[in-house]
Amino acid sequence: MSALRPFNQADASASVEKLHRRSALAKLWSWRYIVLRRISQFSILLLFFGTAHWGWEAAKDVPLLSGNLSASKFIGLIPLTDPFAALQIFLTGHVLQRESLIGAAVVLGVYLLIGGRMFCSWVCPINVVTDAAGWLRNRLGIQPIFHLPRTLRYFILAATLLISVISGLAAFEWVSPIGMAHREIIFGLGMGFTALAAIFLFDLLILKNGWCGHLCPLGGFYSLLGKTALLRVRFDSSTCTHCGECARICPEPQVLNLKKLDERGYVFSGECSNCGRCTPICPEGSLKFDFKPLIRSHNLHADAIAVQRRTR
Repeated sequence: MSALRPFNQADASASVEKLHRRSALAKLWSWRYIVLRRISQFSILLLFFGTAHWGWEAAKDVPLLSGNLSASKFIGLIPLTDPFAALQIFLTGHVLQRESLIGAAVVLGVYLLIGGRMFCSWVCPINVVTDAAGWLRNRLGIQPIFHLPRTLRYFILAATLLISVISGLAAFEWVSPIGMAHREIIFGLGMGFTALAAIFLFDLLILKNGWCGHLCPLGGFYSLLGKTALLRVRFDSSTCTHCGECARICPEPQVLNLKKLDERGYVFSGECSNCGRCTPICPEGSLKFDFKPLIRSHNLHADAIAVQRRTR
């Protein structure tokens, strides 16, 4: 990899100024991933709602998308099972049905390729609430009341699995605000809106990105899967000016450690949700979505160019 450029205040300031001088069209274009994520999240909810209430079908007597975010079936053929829910059920001592195992394998395979935490930013309805809380928090300048380690979600994940073993119940499925919200929105059951309000207020008033970034065991589970993903955010160290705009907007800023990015050439941490916030905000275009094999090729090319420059 080419060496990371040393910090220069003038370069960083120039990059920030370049960001502020962008045209209205460029600023609008920078919202593209947020818009696409909202389309994805609301489309999934709409498919569930339309199937449950309006009888949407892929063919006669074949529901389009039935079930919920833990276990569903698409066009009556493709089972989709949340691997974390399947793991909890397995640990309770219950035997998983063949269809559930296939569904878990399908979902697991997809997220192993594109990044487990893409569920968090592209599918989960809670993300809409936490993003809104984060936006309002920044606008109001609210400071966190206290701090929690981001590793706490992994301890909660372990506790959830342990409780499932001891109690014989899928622990997180009983209290999951994701499940509550889905049941409230689609079926009008439960306390989903109460859970959403609690998370919104917690993220707004107590701790920035508190639920998704510190507490949610499902996010912790998918973070462990994320390291295998082929879809990554590529980092070009030769153009980075250390302006810090990417870390300012990222919900998981710890994944944007510049030294580690320079070593690997991409965001390695599974805690990255591939939300796409950092890529359009970078004024120098140093961060871009790419596939891991192509990133390696790009890095080799960059190394060759760097060697040529040093030998001139």
